[in-house]
Amino acid sequence: MKKIFLLALAALVTGASACHPDEPKKDKKITIAYVNWAEGVAMTQLAKSILEKKGYAVTLKNADVAPVFAAVAGGDADVFLDTWMPVTHKSYMETFGQKVTVLNTNFEGAKIGLVVPDYVDIKSIDDLNAAQAKFGGNIVGIDAGAGIMGKAEDAARAYNLDYQLQSSSEAAMMATLKKNIDEKMPVVVTGWAPHWMFSRYKLRFLEDPKKIFGETEKIQTIANNEFSVTDTVAVNFFRKFKLNSEQLGSLMGALADADGREEAAIADWISKNANLVKEWE
Repeated sequence: MKKIFLLALAALVTGASACHPDEPKKDKKITIAYVNWAEGVAMTQLAKSILEKKGYAVTLKNADVAPVFAAVAGGDADVFLDTWMPVTHKSYMETFGQKVTVLNTNFEGAKIGLVVPDYVDIKSIDDLNAAQAKFGGNIVGIDAGAGIMGKAEDAARAYNLDYQLQSSSEAAMMATLKKNIDEKMPVVVTGWAPHWMFSRYKLRFLEDPKKIFGETEKIQTIANNEFSVTDTVAVNFFRKFKLNSEQLGSLMGALADADGREEAAIADWISKNANLVKEWE
């Protein structure tokens, strides 16, 4: 009887050890929320591809930034990789911070502000009012709820700008920027780095002497509190997931040029950065 018990116990231990603790179950699921911003789309698509290879069924949830924070805080999404701190998304973290966990900083040295083509002859936000006619009194922005739009509104008040801040989408803003650059016309947009626009066009940030847009920012990965303690495999991956400027720039550039072949572009990027990807696994 004792021998039978020991054999059964050995079989149980062997069976348990065969299930590697770092291997997700076949029914493992994860929902990643994202906003249609170039860096967030790129990181989200990259994370999705890697997690799928680890056995996850990955669902992507796209929304404006306010609903994204609400979704992660409420458990309708598990992770968001595009939280800008300490300035851009400060208000959202003040609202939802107790219900989310910061897993890591995935990018250092980010920046937001007002951006112009290099042929524009003004240097500072202070110079905008004197050049109001050149720009048609318009600052071309993105979606109204974005943190950079809130800071642009703050800047308009602080610098007493006689300008209309136009909300649109990132795609619409980039189309306007391209059209004006093609015609060598003055244009000012709400811009941020990292973004592929800086590799495609010669652009610069307007100086911000009042520091309304802050200094450099960091991009963080946040997760729903419950998810952060129940899925150690995915959490460990996201805690290691980090890119530098060259890496993220090449990833965004590859996707911007993918022309409908985004999955192939991601796969090619992963193959070219195999050592980096291995560090995250």
